[in-house]
Amino acid sequence: MSAALNHAVAFDTRLLAFRGELRTGRTTLPLRSDEDVVALRRHVRERAVGIALSLVDQTKLVTAASELARNTIKYGGGGEVHLDALVDGFKQGVGLVFVDDGPGIPDLELALRDGYTTGGGLGLGLSGSKRLVDEFDIDSRPGEGTAVAVIKWKR
Repeated sequence: MSAALNHAVAFDTRLLAFRGELRTGRTTLPLRSDEDVVALRRHVRERAVGIALSLVDQTKLVTAASELARNTIKYGGGGEVHLDALVDGFKQGVGLVFVDDGPGIPDLELALRDGYTTGGGLGLGLSGSKRLVDEFDIDSRPGEGTAVAVIKWKR
């Protein structure tokens, strides 16, 4: 394995603390390969089932997680994801923060538009993921990296 795949993410972002006041647990997983995406999907599904998210909401969250993980690997050169258990009063949720220290996104507004792609896909990754979750935030700095935070709340 190359040294580039073994480095720790150094990108410092406010999103690492995203909704930290509601966090009851955090698991950090690497995102470097397709196997890591499969493992993340399994962890996300387990957390979603654990708080009794509906099957539709489980599918939405796992789909968003998969897309954002693949973006982290493909465009960010790999990174990590923080999987959070969240509690807000009686409300429970699953939070994910994807972080890489890749090239960053030079134009966030453009990148969040349906149909925009730099990789030959459909251009629905970021915008589609945003529609699948209840909360979405992104921080990207050219030359430093990108972080994307999402939350799905149990209804």
